[in-house]
Amino acid sequence: MRKSVKYLVAGIIATAIVVAIVLLSTSKDRLLRPEDILAHYQDDAGYSKLTINYPLDQTLFPPEIVPPTFCWNDNAGSETWLISIDFQDDEDRINVLSNEPRWAPENQQWQVIKNRSLEKDALVTILGVNRKSSAKIVSSDRIKIRTSKDQVGAPIFYREVNLPFVDAVKDPSQIRWRFGDISSPQQPPVVLQNLPVCGNCHSFSEQGDILAMDVDYANSKGSYVITRTAEEMTLATSDIITWNDYKKEDGEQTFGLLSQVSPDGRYVISTVKDKSVFVPMPPLAFSQLFFPVKGILCTYNRQANTFDSLPGADDPQYVQSNPTWSPDGKYIIFARAQAYDLKDTEGKGKVLLTREECKEFTEDGKPFLFDLYRMPFNEGKGGKPEPIEGASNNGVSNYFAKYSPDGKWIVFCKAKSYMLLQPDSELYIIPAGGGKARKLRCNTSRMNSWHSFSPNGSWLVFSSKAYSDYTQLCLTHIDDHGNSTPAVLLEHFTNPDRAANIPEFVNLKATAIRKIREDFLNDYSFVRAGNEFFKAGDTDNAIQEYKNALELNPNNAEARLRLGFLMYNARQMYEEGMSHYNQALKANPNDPRIHHDLGMALLHQRQFDQAIEHLSVALRGMPNGLDKQYNLFGMHYNLALAFSFAKRPEEAIPHFAEVVRLDPKNASAHYRLALSYAETQRFSQAVLSAEKALNCANATGNAKLVQEINKLLEFCKNKQ
Repeated sequence: MRKSVKYLVAGIIATAIVVAIVLLSTSKDRLLRPEDILAHYQDDAGYSKLTINYPLDQTLFPPEIVPPTFCWNDNAGSETWLISIDFQDDEDRINVLSNEPRWAPENQQWQVIKNRSLEKDALVTILGVNRKSSAKIVSSDRIKIRTSKDQVGAPIFYREVNLPFVDAVKDPSQIRWRFGDISSPQQPPVVLQNLPVCGNCHSFSEQGDILAMDVDYANSKGSYVITRTAEEMTLATSDIITWNDYKKEDGEQTFGLLSQVSPDGRYVISTVKDKSVFVPMPPLAFSQLFFPVKGILCTYNRQANTFDSLPGADDPQYVQSNPTWSPDGKYIIFARAQAYDLKDTEGKGKVLLTREECKEFTEDGKPFLFDLYRMPFNEGKGGKPEPIEGASNNGVSNYFAKYSPDGKWIVFCKAKSYMLLQPDSELYIIPAGGGKARKLRCNTSRMNSWHSFSPNGSWLVFSSKAYSDYTQLCLTHIDDHGNSTPAVLLEHFTNPDRAANIPEFVNLKATAIRKIREDFLNDYSFVRAGNEFFKAGDTDNAIQEYKNALELNPNNAEARLRLGFLMYNARQMYEEGMSHYNQALKANPNDPRIHHDLGMALLHQRQFDQAIEHLSVALRGMPNGLDKQYNLFGMHYNLALAFSFAKRPEEAIPHFAEVVRLDPKNASAHYRLALSYAETQRFSQAVLSAEKALNCANATGNAKLVQEINKLLEFCKNKQ
């Protein structure tokens, strides 16, 4: 009996110890019960400011949206936070404790919050608590949220791009397209990816039955695919047109910019005969500067298979771009500015301008402002363009106009200058007939652009960089009076390493598009990809893309030419390089670039007569040059060298003379010209050229060249 009592007492003591430990370990937690914290709360207590970053005050959520993440900043030394939500139904509050400055409701909990805040304000109070403080509550902030009765009612199709943009240009296979609904807790599924050529601005018809998108196809940057939507879609060669077919007899290339399919799917409208600033920029968030400086609007009639300029928007004095349709297809709104030729490209037929060519914009900050114009479409016959009041002649750049589905409103972007990817871009709304522009309340702190109305007109999706350098998607509600609400972030729509752009509501079910695959790639598609790597100096990837092209078409002259250049010059695999050059020449004997590169290889091999033959053909084929790689200075200089090394100084002289005309300060060219004059016994002319060479060499401090010139001068003067 005593033994049993002994064990009983021991058990009681052990239990007491455990209870005491539990009480000690939980005593602090008991102090943090929501009801105890709220009992200490006073509205006018003057707590430190806790800032709720998201959602913002007066945010209106769609009824089908998944739970958001509430986020706040607190510098008052808080250790724990109470989130308390008070409703207008006289039922109990919802109280939650968090040990981090963020909180996401559980799905069931969020559904309760939405139901209880339907068209009624819910008051969200966040209190910061410090256990060491006698007052317990040290910080606070509160906002109101509510849930709309208006559903979004449609999925969103959008593009995800890796940054900086130059990486996406070099390797477009990293770009992908997603399609999904805001009601799904999962990230919208990828429906198109691994496209090794650039795919750009997409648009859908009003009913969502037609998808149209810029693509690179064959050897045309102006290619465009138009196809019917389906769960399993194929982008086929038969679906592709090219904007280069518009007046292709003039030989002027076109890019086909910012195209838009008409609401009924019958027409597509685009900018053609264009020239654009399209250059990489340093900051990750805004790593591309893009806007057209030249171009007219052109329509493609799908029924007639015809291309025509749009009268009223085809004046070459202006750049006319970024068109959009009215819901009934009867009107076009477009951005217009005075056409501009940059100093370095005036009169040249280049479509895309490089950073070096765009110094007026990239370095000097020259402004370029667009105004919005409206004109009747008139089944492609056009009409008189009229500036839109509130979106023109206002001292800023106006672009990206979008009609509301009922045709009542126009939402557009304003920025200090340019178009696309502008940090100060903000959304404004005006009546469809024009009027005073009102800034939408949904604008975030950085870049607001790429917007689209839901089919029911109640919601607008747009892109923002407020929360990340990688563009994210947001929603705002638009009421009957054109008023908007604070931005609702679609935080789960994108990966943290991808920028989301070109979001578009599609009037379909979220399951209507499951997979899009391409069936149009050919050898030129891989050549285009290789060319981007080539320009970026990425030899390995460029070689692989050109080899991919040759697997499809061994007679692709462009791929052979580029491979020959890389193998010969970058890899110094001379035999393989020469093999590609010769096969390129066999495939296209009239391409002057092939003759040039082959001639340079032969010059390197000291096969001077053969080099002269090919370099001469290149010069005749490119009398005005092409670009930095094939410029007049270099072609004349290299041909002159070949003549000189072949002991044909008389034939070298006119080419060296042309070189010094093109570059009067080039000491080496003056020296080479002087040598050629000396070799033909024209010593007086040799002395004059040598003296010019000496002045140029002294100006650059080239001591070795100065020494050589002085020797030549002394020799020639003695021979006079």
